[in-house]
Amino acid sequence: MIVPCIDLQDGKVVQLVQGKKKALEGEEPLVMLARFAGFPEIQVIDLDAAMGRGANDSIVELLAGRARCRVGGGVRNATRARALIDQGAAQVIVGTAAFTRDGIHQETLQSIAGSIGRERVLIALDSFAGKIVVKGWQESTNLAAIEVLRQLEPYCGGFLCTYVDKEGMMQGTDLDWFRQLRAATTLPITAAGGITTIDDVKALMALNIHSALGMAIYTGRLSLEDLRRLL
Repeated sequence: MIVPCIDLQDGKVVQLVQGKKKALEGEEPLVMLARFAGFPEIQVIDLDAAMGRGANDSIVELLAGRARCRVGGGVRNATRARALIDQGAAQVIVGTAAFTRDGIHQETLQSIAGSIGRERVLIALDSFAGKIVVKGWQESTNLAAIEVLRQLEPYCGGFLCTYVDKEGMMQGTDLDWFRQLRAATTLPITAAGGITTIDDVKALMALNIHSALGMAIYTGRLSLEDLRRLL
């Protein structure tokens, strides 16, 4: 599966480099949604909510009401997860709330999975320099993604694994890392971060890994027509 991304900041569609520097702004959210017609699922990330400085709930609800969307950003508890499902999200992405500095936050994950159903939870394993990063990728834990995959399986229906080292940099991704993750779990994996070429997407497909695509689409490096043909 190929999953186009809509990242929201201050009410606008944006693309960031490594979650920090804004590289570009896209068209209006509904325009982008129309451009992504034909893809089975859209990934919507509320960057403001992820960084704890507000939310774009009205836009999220608008998008989720018109397409199948997986939604993340600021999901710290079951109440927020339930609210996103009520807004129309098909799945909810949980990142920061899943982890302590040295382990997983079992009580929070149990609460979220219990509220919306395990199959509706995607756990984000965002990794930089080999360690899981949280709070909008601003803080590092002592955990490696491959070490905690099995522990997280009871609480989710799949994983969103972002290779932050190359996120938004258009320099390719780390296929070896994704290969190791694929070998460690049977649950669905979506790859993100640095995916730049059709060959990258095909290599991930060969590993039975989905691709979440942002910068490569927004800059025109990847053609939506070519991606639709892969579907």
